[in-house]
Amino acid sequence: MRSKHIDHLLNDWPFEPDGSVRLVKGADGRDLIQVRIDLGLLQLEVSGRPDGMKPEGFPSILDWLMHRELESQEIELDDDLCNEVDREFVQFYHRRMAWLRLQKFDLAVRDANHTLALMDFCREHSEDEEWTFQHEQHRAFVLFHRIQASALIAIENQEVEQAVELIDDGLEEIRESFDDLGWEEYYETDELVVRLGELRESLQKDSPTAKSLQQQLEEAVQSEQYELAAILRDQMSRREC
Repeated sequence: MRSKHIDHLLNDWPFEPDGSVRLVKGADGRDLIQVRIDLGLLQLEVSGRPDGMKPEGFPSILDWLMHRELESQEIELDDDLCNEVDREFVQFYHRRMAWLRLQKFDLAVRDANHTLALMDFCREHSEDEEWTFQHEQHRAFVLFHRIQASALIAIENQEVEQAVELIDDGLEEIRESFDDLGWEEYYETDELVVRLGELRESLQKDSPTAKSLQQQLEEAVQSEQYELAAILRDQMSRREC
């Protein structure tokens, strides 16, 4: 009888507090993401729904809901459907975080866009203000990930001015989300806003060619811009090859 436990996988891949993520191949050769958590292991599909399910034959709940809207079908976000929407929010959160850790920034942007579009749909169609608020309070967090990933893509392509523009535009989106929630007074001191401001300042202060990669790396680590530091390390490694 084939064993169903995964002891060997967990023993060979110890949990680390800051999280561990890897890309693996499935039995059919397809790409998969695995995330090591303290209680075990998550395995996610790299496209469509992270759980691989196709709600009503569509790639995601969002796709199905948008199809129904396009067909002018009545949309009632009852408890069962709200639960399915919440599942999709959580699944895309896990995969977005995984893409960021893997430095697959374009895919992090893709999944952030999906989540934001799902938030938009729920805000437009839900009559439950409390349920809608449960999502909207996290909009700035999702925006932060999209802004950060988009800026890092620009930095990788040595398009620093574009990265600054993306941060500026993104900060305005976050400000609007705070205004919508009546949180205007918290915007300037919000941790996510401060972090984006520090990244923008570091980009505006010096052009990529003004300092050595080592100097830029040291400053990125000191300011806790770890995603930028990872990109700089990769650039240094490629130069040494």
